[in-house]
Amino acid sequence: MRAYSGMKKTPNLTAIVKLRVGHFALSRFLLFLWYCRVPDHFRTILGVRFFIGDLDGLLERITQGGLIVAPSAPVMVRMEDDPAHRVAMEGADLAITDSSLMVLLWLLLTGERVRRISGLRLLRGLFSQGQFRSRGDTFWVMPSAADSEGNCAWLRGQGFSVDDRAAYVAPLYPRQGPLADPELLTAIREQRPQLIVIALSGGVQERLGWYLRTQLESTPAILCIGGAIAFLSGRQTRIPVWADRLALGWLFRFVSDPRGFSTKVSDVGRLAPLLLKYRSRSVGSA
Repeated sequence: MRAYSGMKKTPNLTAIVKLRVGHFALSRFLLFLWYCRVPDHFRTILGVRFFIGDLDGLLERITQGGLIVAPSAPVMVRMEDDPAHRVAMEGADLAITDSSLMVLLWLLLTGERVRRISGLRLLRGLFSQGQFRSRGDTFWVMPSAADSEGNCAWLRGQGFSVDDRAAYVAPLYPRQGPLADPELLTAIREQRPQLIVIALSGGVQERLGWYLRTQLESTPAILCIGGAIAFLSGRQTRIPVWADRLALGWLFRFVSDPRGFSTKVSDVGRLAPLLLKYRSRSVGSA
């Protein structure tokens, strides 16, 4: 047996200091890389390019033009049934995370929390900036003559210069397949607006927006916001800011029209299986 010398081993202070300094330098370097990284403001979900940045970044992105869609859960599900709708959705320059159900399911499936920005919040933010108020800046596609009259009157009351030439009452488009509307295309070419707002039902407005995106020589912002303008003008149930922030807009719509709203969301149960199967991939992939 080795005899015990009774002496304790003296720690190498120089080595310890070097190790601590090295750890400190490495941690600060990694922190530097974290803060200097290029932020990823987009996330692909079911083949659709979603913007997941903040509202200010989204508003700035809109000024660059392109097709912007705000799909609800039923509109996402429809991509499985209609190839033309899927092409439009996947071809959009960006989508906003309007669907609180999709945001919740994505969190449960991936653990990633993405920021939700509703179409209503986007429109409120867009109006608060004071842009697109001059004559000829905007062009509105409305679902009916009554909606066009009511919404345009509200817009003029908010300081927007919207005349009869800046509003178009859409005909009854087919529920599926590619869309074409030469009359609308001609009207937009004559007006040359900076912003085109399509206020039609989900599943239709995206295909119409894609038609305009591919046919127009210029690149205005084409914003598909469905009934958001009607929530503001009073043509549909008004949704308070706090309710929209808490993702409770659906509750106000249900209370206002239980049967109609239930019909619109009857297919939302299909969204979870689609997300589980495809995640980021297109629903048209094998």
